[in-house]
Formats: sequence, structure tokens, C-alpha cells
Amino acid sequence: MELLRIHVGAVLRVARIEQSRTLRDVASAAKVSLGYLSEVERGQKEASSELLNSISQALGLSLSTVIATVHLSIQRAESPTLTVIDSTAA
Repeated sequence: MELLRIHVGAVLRVARIEQSRTLRDVASAAKVSLGYLSEVERGQKEASSELLNSISQALGLSLSTVIATVHLSIQRAESPTLTVIDSTAA
């Protein structure tokens, strides 16, 4: 089972790291506590839509971009993994 909060947190963390920004910097810009943002990024807290929008804006991202990226992340995680077995290699 895929949890939305895990994927949301991962997307936000990747965006922050790609921008070389600290938790403190983004938390301050989003007007959320550093601890709360850390918990969201680790998938321990599920951000409300208002807070998710605020964090997204602090990262310079639209909410729709974050949601679309989360959607793709969940799709990849839910896709079946196929294994090819070579029956001739014995």
C-alpha cells in the first residue's frame, strides 16, 4: 500500500535539496515550524492543503506541479516489476 504522505514528503525534500536550501530556510518562507516541515518531508505528518500550498510556494513550485510529481511517483511505485528468467542459463 502506497501512502500519499510518503510520496508528498519525498517530492518536497527532493525539490528542496535540488535548490540547495535548508529546512530552516524553507520552513521560514512557508511560515511553518522547522520540526513540522521535517516531519512532512519524512512522511510522518500529512500536510493540509493550505500548508502544502504554502510549502510549495516557498519552494517556488505550483501546487499542481507538486501534485503531478507525486502522482508520477505513486504510479511508478504501484507498477508491477517484471522479472525475466532465462531458462537456458542453467
